[in-house]
Amino acid sequence: VQLQAYGGGLVQAGGYLRLSCAASGHTFSGSVIAWFRRAPRKEREFVAAITWSGDSTRYADSVKGRFTISRDNAKNTGYLQMNSLKPEDTAVYYCATRSSLISTLTHQYTYWGQGTQVTVSS
Repeated sequence: VQLQAYGGGLVQAGGYLRLSCAASGHTFSGSVIAWFRRAPRKEREFVAAITWSGDSTRYADSVKGRFTISRDNAKNTGYLQMNSLKPEDTAVYYCATRSSLISTLTHQYTYWGQGTQVTVSS
């Protein structure tokens, strides 16, 4: 199973980016997709997650109203639309999957992508 996260880049504050997470060697069938991030000198933190059906999502308070998680199961791809970006959103963003329920805990996720850098300039 391989997850590939991409779509990061450099953007000015107030701008937007759309991250993608593609799975190969495995389908997302029945899996939760989540996004985490690690800012410099900080621990990896939960950002957002979505269930297989898409009927349940969860967001960190810091991104609520600005970020939207979604998925396209036919394409085996998850997405994170990030709007109104702030300098404090600067981090390496990782996608991850686990079966069953949404969790905000990193150790409960089975597969991880390699991360994509998001840099927001002020």
